[in-house]
Amino acid sequence: MALMDSLLRPIRAFRPAYVPLVMVYFAYGALGLIDVTRDFWIKEKLQLSPSDLASIGVWLTLPWTIKMVFGELVDCVPIFGSQRRVYITIGALFTASGLVTLAGAAGGWLIFLRPDQLYVLGTLLIVLGTVIQDVVADAMSTEVVKRLDANGAPRPEHDVRSELGMVQVIGRLSLSAGIVAVAGLSGVLASIFDRETVFLMGLVIPAVSLTGMFMIEQEVAAPRPIDWRILGGGIVFGAVVLALALGGIPYAQEVIFTISMTVICTMLVFVTRELDHKSRMAIFYTSIIIFAFRATPSVGDGYFWFTLDILKFDEQFYGALRQTGAVLAILGMWLFARQLTEYSVTRTLFWLAVIGTVLSLPSIGLYYGLADWTERMFGIGARSIAIIDTVAASPFAQLSMIPLLTLIAFYAPAGHRATWFALMASLMNLALVAGQLQTKYLNQFFPVLRGEYGELGGLLIVATLLSFVLPIGVILLFGRKV
Repeated sequence: MALMDSLLRPIRAFRPAYVPLVMVYFAYGALGLIDVTRDFWIKEKLQLSPSDLASIGVWLTLPWTIKMVFGELVDCVPIFGSQRRVYITIGALFTASGLVTLAGAAGGWLIFLRPDQLYVLGTLLIVLGTVIQDVVADAMSTEVVKRLDANGAPRPEHDVRSELGMVQVIGRLSLSAGIVAVAGLSGVLASIFDRETVFLMGLVIPAVSLTGMFMIEQEVAAPRPIDWRILGGGIVFGAVVLALALGGIPYAQEVIFTISMTVICTMLVFVTRELDHKSRMAIFYTSIIIFAFRATPSVGDGYFWFTLDILKFDEQFYGALRQTGAVLAILGMWLFARQLTEYSVTRTLFWLAVIGTVLSLPSIGLYYGLADWTERMFGIGARSIAIIDTVAASPFAQLSMIPLLTLIAFYAPAGHRATWFALMASLMNLALVAGQLQTKYLNQFFPVLRGEYGELGGLLIVATLLSFVLPIGVILLFGRKV
């Protein structure tokens, strides 16, 4: 009965009002349609090292850190009388423009910039489109849950919080469903069609989110006066980031990260002044823990290139891996829906950090020849190990954000919900910037080039250790205060 209750819980919780935001999240996940093609195109045609790509990744993450600008616009500035539909449309247009730019770079018919510069431009446009639509979906995820009952009385906090948590689960499930829908297909398309054609096929994705726009029955938000501390400060911050990015200033990314932390934390102080002390402290310590969890480094593209050159993985195999991982991620969130919405953030992230570290070990083993031994002893080669590791690791890939998203949604103040969600999401995305910076530093210390993988072993080991020590240390330090 308990298993059946877990299986049916998301289905029973679903409401027709969730459909528009579900389609936006689905389209976000379905952008993976171009992932395999993009990754192979980068290795085949662009002259970028793993360190270069990690550095570019820092810049591409920064639009997520100024979500407060888009959040304030969505809360305060209707366009043609709309605060939801029109912004979804704008986001879809940005995404479509990015896909066309990548297609033009791959096909050689856009030549006003070098291919590597067109790659950055196209990807940046896609990121901006995704950020804008994500802000709208986040705002709607707090609005679809009623805070009052049929008699106009406030509903019990536990019920509201549980329902908000389930909306976040459904949102993550929708995103994962988008990934599942295209993961295997992305490998097949990459092996059959040229890179330009696949990027153009990706234009079906923004069309999906536009379809969701037409299903918004009524926009429930009422515009409020603009908070120029948020909007003006965010615009100035964005201008400073752009100036530093284009100015060639030494350590520009590190300077931007420091400024970003200062600006976002200051804005959060403005917004949280209306909350009681206990709520502010709960959010503060929880945010520190999740920041540390998300600020861990990755290995970078060097390991991906190693699997292509040495282990001989190809497009279709990577498509199959992504398909397997996406399906299992959905099953994991579906089965753990109750735990994710009702268990403590500290407990959830502690075990995710431990499990994530253990599941990183097969990658290290593959570099040091584990597949040679397992194939001799058990007939299990590199591809089988990769599949087994994906099967084990995938359910945990998207679980960490759900407890925080539930907490953010619960405390979202009326009239500031898009801005509030955007600010908190900006803080969490700054954690990803911190992780990208660490990835860049590690790839500079352990340089990995195409066909030269001597430093990859040390890189794998150090990245794995940091991904364990950082979150576990902070959890042990602050966990009891949450």
